Amino acid sequence: MDKRYFLQTGAALFGTTLLPPFFLPRSSIMATSNTEFEINKTDVEWRTILSPEQFRVLRQHGTERAFTSPLDKQYEAGTYVCAGCDQPLFTSDTKFNSGTGWPSFFAPIEGAIATTVDRSFFMTRVEVHCSRCGGHLGHVFNDGPVPTGQRYCMNGVALKFIPA
Repeated sequence: MDKRYFLQTGAALFGTTLLPPFFLPRSSIMATSNTEFEINKTDVEWRTILSPEQFRVLRQHGTERAFTSPLDKQYEAGTYVCAGCDQPLFTSDTKFNSGTGWPSFFAPIEGAIATTVDRSFFMTRVEVHCSRCGGHLGHVFNDGPVPTGQRYCMNGVALKFIPA
C-alpha cells in the first residue's frame, strides 16, 4: 500500500462519514421528528399553506437574505406569530434593532419556542423553532441587550406581524 492510496482512502472516508452533517439539508431532522409537535403536516400540506420561501425557511431550515424582511424595521405595537401555525411567539416590546438585518428580540413569549443544537457549517449554534409546529425560526445568541442578554435572530419570512 503506497502513501497516495492511504491518503485518498482517508480523504474519501472523511468526506463520506464526517462532512455530510455540515452540508446536507437538515429538513429531514424536523420532518422525522414532527410527531412531537401539536401540529403535524406532510410536506405537501405545508406547501399548500406556505409560500416557497416560507417553506424553505420553516420546513427546510433555510435562512432568508439579511435586510430583505420588512419586519426587520417594524416597530409598531403588536405580536409576531409563527407563519406556519399562527402561534404567538414574540411581542413588540421585546423587539430591538440588532443591526444584523433580521428581526431580533430579547425574549420570546413563555412556552412559544423550543431550541435544538445546530452543528451545521462547522459551527455550534442554538436553533429556535416554534414549539407548536416545529417550524425553523432562526437562532439565539448570547449577545443581546439587557435584561436577558439574548438575541433571538429570526427569519422575518417565518413570522407574521399582528398589530395591537
